[in-house]
Amino acid sequence: MSILIKPIITEKATKDAEENNIFGFVVNPKANKVEIKKVVEATYGVSVTAVRTMNVRPDRKTRHTKTGVQTGKTNAYKKAIVQVAEGDTIDFYNNI
Repeated sequence: MSILIKPIITEKATKDAEENNIFGFVVNPKANKVEIKKVVEATYGVSVTAVRTMNVRPDRKTRHTKTGVQTGKTNAYKKAIVQVAEGDTIDFYNNI
């Protein structure tokens, strides 16, 4: 079971990373905070001070088309916000 799926790279996440050493990840929905902390510390070689998690609900959308009403939704996922110790940093762009 892979716990870390992908990092969250948005404008807000990049600003938090630069100013507050806070990084975001999309994680496995069955993972808990202790598992997330261990995997981030092992993968990136940093010390984690805090982990916050949230379940992101799917967005539902309805469209009225020629063929009738079309409904759909996006996928639900779990997001982890990880704060690393002062002086540590995670570089997502080192192997591009």
